[in-house]
Amino acid sequence: MRQSPFWPKQWRQRMRLWWLGKLAHSSVHTITRRNLYLLPTRAGCMLGLTLLVLLVASINFQLNLGFLLTFMLTGAALVSIGIGYRNLLGLQLSLHAPQTQFAGQALRVELRIDNPNRRARYALGVRHYQDDKYSMADVGAQASATVQLAALAQQRGWQPLPAVVVETRFPLGVFRMWTVFRSSENALIYPSPEAHPPPLPLGAADAGMGSSSSLRAASGEFDGVRGYRRGDPLKLVVWKKAASAMATEMGTGSSHFVVRDNQHQAQQDLWLDASRCGLAEREAQLSRLTAWVLAADQQGLRYGLRIQTGRGEITPDTGAEHRLACLRALALA
Repeated sequence: MRQSPFWPKQWRQRMRLWWLGKLAHSSVHTITRRNLYLLPTRAGCMLGLTLLVLLVASINFQLNLGFLLTFMLTGAALVSIGIGYRNLLGLQLSLHAPQTQFAGQALRVELRIDNPNRRARYALGVRHYQDDKYSMADVGAQASATVQLAALAQQRGWQPLPAVVVETRFPLGVFRMWTVFRSSENALIYPSPEAHPPPLPLGAADAGMGSSSSLRAASGEFDGVRGYRRGDPLKLVVWKKAASAMATEMGTGSSHFVVRDNQHQAQQDLWLDASRCGLAEREAQLSRLTAWVLAADQQGLRYGLRIQTGRGEITPDTGAEHRLACLRALALA
């Protein structure tokens, strides 16, 4: 959209931020007459100027048909205001953040639009408060619609969800009706994983065990494995070995599967320690630990996390919940 030379972009941004600071946060935003705003569009301004010229010409030349055309167009424009208001009134808006987001990536949020009314809503434009690009959506009678928006996740930790504008120019496009929604929810942003991290450190047993690990973490293979037995949990299956065995020999027996031996589990605990990752800068340490957590989880390793020496630690475990717990600790460190 072309910017007006009489309204610089910096002034527009300052006015938007000032106006945004006046709005309250809420988990669900219901559009009412108190939070619905109206301004003519460029087409509306041109229509108003045209109607003024028609009115002056009709008065000057006593044109009855000119009066008729002027008042008919004026009435249609005024009626469109009521139709546009009804197109937005009563809609309920809510924002939802995804579970996993990393700093430096696009923060993808979902805007849910609920229409409890029996009238369908048309030509709804959705955008970020500081953006000018719209995503269009229609909402059926007593139905819902979901619109995905993307914003940059700038830093780790808790980050507020971006303010959202929902507007319509329905039906004639001569007036713009809009509302601004500031969600009270926050998104947890994890540290950005290092692009090319070194291999995982060799696994070591806890200090109280006094023995070293036989884990080869870089390849994801384990010593101390045995054949699969009926009743063994699937999380102990070494899937890489099973896949290679299935590729070389066709068969359906359970002899293809091997599992980690629980007798060696204490020696297979991998500790990811910030003090031993080889970096001094704090954010670089968290970035490398994030990459290691993702790599260890992808390989199915049993790992623990130490972010600061002498403070709390996350004991070794596996699974999606353990991965999210480690990423959360890294984000809030």
